[in-house]
Amino acid sequence: MTNRVRFAPSPTGYMHIGNARTALFNYLFAKETGGVFILRIEDTDQERSTPEAVKVIVESLKWLGLDWDEGYFGIDNEKGEFGPYTQMKRLSIYNKYLDILLKEKKAYYCFCSPEEVEAERQKSMKAGMPYKYSGKCTKLTEQEIQAKLAAKERFVVRFKVAENVIVKFEDLVRGPVEFNTKEIGDFVIARSDGVPIYNFAVVIDDNLMKITHVIRGEDHLSNTPRQVLLYQAFGFPMPEFAHLSMILGADRSKLSKRHGETSLLAYRDKGFLPEAMFNYMSLLGWYPKDGVEIKTKEEIFKNFDIKDVGHSGSIFDEKKLVWMNHEYIAKLPDDVYLKNALPYLSKIEKSEEWKKDVLLKIKTGVKSFNMIPELASVFTEAKAVNQDAANVWSGINNAAATINAFIEVLKANEITKENCKALVAEAGKKAGVKGKDLFMPIRIAITGQEHGEELANVLPALGSAECVKRMETNLKNI
Repeated sequence: MTNRVRFAPSPTGYMHIGNARTALFNYLFAKETGGVFILRIEDTDQERSTPEAVKVIVESLKWLGLDWDEGYFGIDNEKGEFGPYTQMKRLSIYNKYLDILLKEKKAYYCFCSPEEVEAERQKSMKAGMPYKYSGKCTKLTEQEIQAKLAAKERFVVRFKVAENVIVKFEDLVRGPVEFNTKEIGDFVIARSDGVPIYNFAVVIDDNLMKITHVIRGEDHLSNTPRQVLLYQAFGFPMPEFAHLSMILGADRSKLSKRHGETSLLAYRDKGFLPEAMFNYMSLLGWYPKDGVEIKTKEEIFKNFDIKDVGHSGSIFDEKKLVWMNHEYIAKLPDDVYLKNALPYLSKIEKSEEWKKDVLLKIKTGVKSFNMIPELASVFTEAKAVNQDAANVWSGINNAAATINAFIEVLKANEITKENCKALVAEAGKKAGVKGKDLFMPIRIAITGQEHGEELANVLPALGSAECVKRMETNLKNI
């Protein structure tokens, strides 16, 4: 039997890192097992769901390189025999299965108001007990139910849960898991407007779409016993479950903005490569047995196994992501690198050849493409010495004398790629310095900072006159 997995997001905002990792692991599982990867849109939360968020989901998956085989591809664009793949277009399907549960007395109408339910909840809290619905409406007669329906009283439909039953399932990540129904109580599966609740809709959809494996975040673990009970009530075959660990920040707290961006496309907009993002996110919970972290997609497909995924929290370390992206950029062929990089210099009024030359000079320092304007600025604008560089300057012996010597050398010679090293050495000889005491003052006086592109690339590109001008200006002001 062909394995079938789905990514089923709610379109209520941007695609965050956790959702993207879930999509990726479903995709990897499908690739590893020769299965089918499906995109389903769960938009029953009509107050929060937006068409814009649906577009972001599609855009995010495409950018990350997750090509799905079946499901939602756009408005009026679906592929597959089990559609519709948008939940709000499936209401008639849900109502059919809701009627089955009602007729078999496995579900019932509940007319309790939100205020009554809240009062029950508060009573449980005061008693130090977890809240469970009291079952008050199970005592209604058929006549009372029909009268309330005829009067159009607001209701929900609740699934009837047997008391004190152990619900068990095998989780591919966590192993055996069990819950006691005494902790659950009769739960809501549909509202009076005909819109189903998540736990009900997802069971119907997964069954009809022949989903064999449900791979999702551990925040859904508490939903699983409710879904298992519904599978059993309908007599549906049960899929296998795999609940992925939460993604945490480097300090092991819940991932948030203070740990870096939490939106997938924010990294695209910062100039991260999708291949690097794909590679890095594959390591959030899974680790290759050979210990080699940087892998091609094909290598990841070959090595990935859902049973190797860990169940402890996965650490999202933005510094490591930056490192990996840097590695990917450095390995790009120059033509591919330039195609990605050139748009970041669009505001600079220089020839394309000049831009390409500068971009190739700074390539080894580019950790993400949005760094390019800053890295390239050393070639386009003179900068005052920043405070960190000024502090370094103050600790260098004969820094001013070194700069005066270099000014003297450059006024007599036009610096080129070929003579750059010799001219710098000549200045060092005049000033009686070498090593860091020679190179650091020159870097600070010309670039305004203590770190940056190699001087052998910067000095010839600027030319002697510009180098002298910058050194004289900064020497006066430092």
